[in-house]
Amino acid sequence: MSDVTMSSKSTQPLHSINKCGAEETAACCCVDVGTIMDNTDCTASYSRVFETEAQAKETLQALTERARGVESEPCEINSRIEKVEGGVELNIDFTFSCQAETMIFQLGLR
Repeated sequence: MSDVTMSSKSTQPLHSINKCGAEETAACCCVDVGTIMDNTDCTASYSRVFETEAQAKETLQALTERARGVESEPCEINSRIEKVEGGVELNIDFTFSCQAETMIFQLGLR
């Protein structure tokens, strides 16, 4: 049995294409979206130190516009700008109505 394993639920051998876990389709190891995205993580956080407050505010504005472009319902945006050693720290939490929007927003920043 070089490329065959036994299933814990059955005595039938599983071929290597079936070596999947968590609600997958054996033919392609596809995962049910609900297994990965269950809407429990709808917040994306951003933190960075800038040299000036103007740079921090410019970035806040740009990220807010990006979030507004992704949202289907209003995204809750909480931001804080604080003076720190070496500049100004910008912290933002973007809370979307669903996890898919959060992921789209995060991927768009890469």
